[in-house]
Amino acid sequence: MECHSCIYWNNNPIIWYMSSREIIAKNVKILREKAKLKREELSLALNFDNSYISKLEKGRVNITIDKLDIIAKFFNIETKDLFNHN
Repeated sequence: MECHSCIYWNNNPIIWYMSSREIIAKNVKILREKAKLKREELSLALNFDNSYISKLEKGRVNITIDKLDIIAKFFNIETKDLFNHN
C-alpha cells in the first residue's frame, strides 16, 4: 500500500499511521484469505461487484456503514472489529 497517511520532514516520512480506510482494507483481505475465498466468491456472497471488493482491499473506496455491517455479519464479527489495527 502507498503511504497516504505519512507525516514528512525534509521529504522523508517520519511517522506513518494507517487510516481507517487502510485498516478496513487490510482486515477484509485477511478475513477473506482466512476463509479461503477468492474475491469473486466473496463478492457473490455479499452481492457486491467484484471490482468493488478489489478496490476495497486496496483502500480505494469509501465504504458505507451498511456495507461494513454486511461484511461483518458475513464473517460473524462485530462491525467495530473491522477497525481493529492488528
